[in-house]
Amino acid sequence: MLIYVIRHGQTDWNAERRLQGQKDIPINAIGREQARQNGIALAAILESQDMEFDFVASPLGRTRETMEIMRSAMGLAPKDYRTDDRLVEVSFGDWEGHTLKQLRASQADRVTERNINKWDFIPPGEDAESYEIMSWRTGAWLNSVDRPTVCVTHGGVIRSLFKIISNLPKDVASEGEIPQDRILKIETSQSLIGWI
Repeated sequence: MLIYVIRHGQTDWNAERRLQGQKDIPINAIGREQARQNGIALAAILESQDMEFDFVASPLGRTRETMEIMRSAMGLAPKDYRTDDRLVEVSFGDWEGHTLKQLRASQADRVTERNINKWDFIPPGEDAESYEIMSWRTGAWLNSVDRPTVCVTHGGVIRSLFKIISNLPKDVASEGEIPQDRILKIETSQSLIGWI
């Protein structure tokens, strides 16, 4: 199955390197331009594809706004897509809204624990998740995809897609930049995943 995945455009919290998680932070001017450019690039890619695509996004505002700007740039009806709760970002619990620098000052032991095993670490807070827990719902979504799809989601979800499809080691999957101005191409039948 062919899937194109796009991370939502930049937010002010992304720029400030705050743990955003499931807080509903809007994209900023840079993020809106990233979404527009991704829409232009995706329109050129899909123009050569002779197939109908499903469009799906995480239900958070930043992913929906990114999808709507992209679809407008593609010449499509902005709101003609669906959402899926399984695509929502990992929950950082009580750490959402904080930078790691702030957390090191107040919870150095917990930040060190996270640095040792970032994939399995669960932050404090009753709704907090590890990347591993989040990957269960990401995997369930991936298994449900039954037609060519364009997906707008979050950095953590994309990390889990890399781990699931490429079988990356946990420490590799949990690190590295997930760009907001690129398109990820997945071909599930061949276990191929990469930025275009």
